[in-house]
Amino acid sequence: MGIHYDYKSTRGEKAMKKEAKKKARLEQRRARRAVESKNDAEDKMHDIDKPITLEDLTNPDKK
Repeated sequence: MGIHYDYKSTRGEKAMKKEAKKKARLEQRRARRAVESKNDAEDKMHDIDKPITLEDLTNPDKK
């Protein structure tokens, strides 16, 4: 009987901790994506004067 009583009495606290942990992970992901997207936008720009070749489109290692 003690296990069930303990579960119900701490259920709200556990739910709040879980929600806070979820929000913290979400904020970390958002911050990481903001930094990555900022860097990617600068790196992925193609030179306007240079024609686009098949090598530019198919080679994932070329930047």
